[in-house]
Amino acid sequence: MPTALPAPSPFAIHWAHDPGVCYLNHGSFGACPRAVLDAQQRLRQRMEGEGVRFFVEELSPLMDRMRHALGGFVRCPAKDLAPMPNASIAVATVLAGMDLQAGDEILAGSHEYPACMNSLRRLARRTGARIVLVDLPFPCSSPDAVAEAFLNATTERTRLALISHVTSSSGMILPVERLVPALEQRGVRCLVDGAHAPGMLPWLDVGALGASYYTANCHKWICSPKGSAFLYVRPDLQSQVRPLALSNNAEKPRPGRDQFLTEFEYVGTQDYTGLLAIADAITFMGSLLPGGWSEVMARNHALCAGARARICHALGVEPPCPESMVGSIATIVLPAHEPERHARLMARPTRYHDALQDALVTRWRIQVPVWGVPGSERRFLRISAQLYNSPAQYDYLARALAHELAAEARL
Repeated sequence: MPTALPAPSPFAIHWAHDPGVCYLNHGSFGACPRAVLDAQQRLRQRMEGEGVRFFVEELSPLMDRMRHALGGFVRCPAKDLAPMPNASIAVATVLAGMDLQAGDEILAGSHEYPACMNSLRRLARRTGARIVLVDLPFPCSSPDAVAEAFLNATTERTRLALISHVTSSSGMILPVERLVPALEQRGVRCLVDGAHAPGMLPWLDVGALGASYYTANCHKWICSPKGSAFLYVRPDLQSQVRPLALSNNAEKPRPGRDQFLTEFEYVGTQDYTGLLAIADAITFMGSLLPGGWSEVMARNHALCAGARARICHALGVEPPCPESMVGSIATIVLPAHEPERHARLMARPTRYHDALQDALVTRWRIQVPVWGVPGSERRFLRISAQLYNSPAQYDYLARALAHELAAEARL
């Protein structure tokens, strides 16, 4: 077993990661740079220094600052953005206001995030609508296969489609730029879960996409503090979408301010500083490379794609989708064991999804997820690439995987 871990990139100095861990799982919870945490702490000091002034006088202007920075970043009007703790709560918020009838159909890809699917099932139980699960191919040969799967599943009863922009489990970029206009033209409202998209996909243009709703986390690839996300609602639908909890502002609209903004920017007493620091994260992350955010996203993609290629080569497996469908996360199909051994391995106790991940954490000090993808019996590993990572870390992961998979073959 190793005595020293490979060095991260020089950018790692800006993050507070445990130096005793090779951290290759930015995609799960993100990681916030020290400078952005410092900005959040300054906001907290303002909040605690004079709470009444902060919540009554300062919160709205600070929210405006954040929304204008974010609107410029994701290319949509600031007035159409509602602050959210995370994308899962945003999805639940939209679904809570949906007025569906028994027999209506809801499309959802088979790789949708489990928490969002739970909210979708609750909507179906409440309204009598039927969920139509679109079987996404994986491995996947091209974006066309995904688009065709969704469009072929659409009927005259389809009312809503929940579509991931970047799938969590399989790490694929889905062709929402093709899907959303086609579905919306058929009268299907599209709710796009873009949890991973901002800060990963340089072509993200929320306003031009034309979706009824678009939500994303900022604490992942923008690297803002935890609990910072947004919900875009198309202007013609904003009167139909309200927070899950209505504060006093719902009864007492603020003069000169849209009710949509009034209700969502304050939903009760809580710490809003993570949301307010989104603007600081956009500025800081964009300052780390000469080419700004375009270079950040290009570097992360190149690092991820290169790591995927080297790990696949080391394990003797093929990449499961084209590089064009990969951003800064990539899922790799692990070599298969014979069925009986596979069953024994999957029966092992684990703190995570798979005991192989326990072995990587415990013996190799690598944090990277090992899990399944819906519709497949194979095991998968998902890597992430952020500025603080280095190529040497993925080569180290490849060696650790080869060792552990060989050990599994003897069990």
